[in-house]
Order: sequence, then C-alpha cells, then structure tokens
Amino acid sequence: MYIIKVKGKAKIPDYIQLRDENFVLIAYFRADRPLKDLHRYGLEGKETELAAVIEGLLFGKLQKLELA
Repeated sequence: MYIIKVKGKAKIPDYIQLRDENFVLIAYFRADRPLKDLHRYGLEGKETELAAVIEGLLFGKLQKLELA
C-alpha cells in the first residue's frame, strides 16, 4: 500500500490518498480529520502509527506505507 499527501488550495483542505500495489486509489480522506473506518483498508488498531506517518509526510511525495 502507498500513501501520498495532497496539498489543498484556498478553501480546499489537505488530503491523504491510500493506493494499492497497482496505484489504484482505495481511500481518500482529509488530513486534519480523525481517522475512521480503517478496518476497511486492513489498518485497524494502527491509528496512532498512521497519524505519525501522515504528520511526517511531505506534500506530493508518494511513499510505501509500512506500519509495524
């Protein structure tokens, strides 16, 4: 799974995209909102680690999502 942080403009907020191994979009959510429904993506119980990854992401840089 891959993750990318997309910079918003003006009134459009920043967003996070989760993409599968084929780079198909599987999730799209606001970066400033609490993480919900992570069980849909196989990430349940990893909210803290995912929040830390999101905080450290640079805008526009696709990176492999590897959570312990």
